[in-house]
Amino acid sequence: MYDFVTHTWNPVKGPCDHGCTYCYMEKMRRRFRKDEELRFDEKELETNLGKGNFIFVGSGTDFFAANIPEKWITDTLDYCDTFDNRYLFQSKNPARIIDFMTHPVFRKAVVCTTIETNRQYDCMGNTPATIVRANKMEIIKEYVPAYITIEPIIDFDLPPMVAYIKKCRPKQVNIGADTGHNHLPEPTQQKVVKLIDTLSQFTTVKLKSNLKRIISIE
Repeated sequence: MYDFVTHTWNPVKGPCDHGCTYCYMEKMRRRFRKDEELRFDEKELETNLGKGNFIFVGSGTDFFAANIPEKWITDTLDYCDTFDNRYLFQSKNPARIIDFMTHPVFRKAVVCTTIETNRQYDCMGNTPATIVRANKMEIIKEYVPAYITIEPIIDFDLPPMVAYIKKCRPKQVNIGADTGHNHLPEPTQQKVVKLIDTLSQFTTVKLKSNLKRIISIE
């Protein structure tokens, strides 16, 4: 997702509570019939996370979803803090991250959320509305660097979409398309190009290669 990430680490395993129909990780979990129930893998707290790495914590399920027990989160953050690394924490429920912002590990972390559209579609499951995510990231960005991912990009309305992202004052925005054949409502090429041009005026925009199905990427 981000080229600065060197490793992923997943002490929490199992299905994500958000239920997005396009979720790649959920499809992989079902395909290989892994972790049918949500659980905390205590053995992961024996993992040597090394030194000088940039680790995406919770890439396999939303680590800050509402149904994740507080102790699982605290134990994970405590363990991360014992290593000299940097960490990426990403969630579609950034309101939950605010509850843990005083933890010392956030001094060496960045926080990301997904804003795939300004609208609400059934394919987004029971995730918090993107305006709610943006409002919470507006708070978080005062404490740690904020990042935004727009993947898979879903059809949107340009002015509010830009306004949501500008609230977050992101260091970087990554944009990617749906590669899972999920038949999502997608924006036109013209709309995507305009979004990129507008965002580029106030942040760094990175385009994923899968976006070339919608626009031309040099």
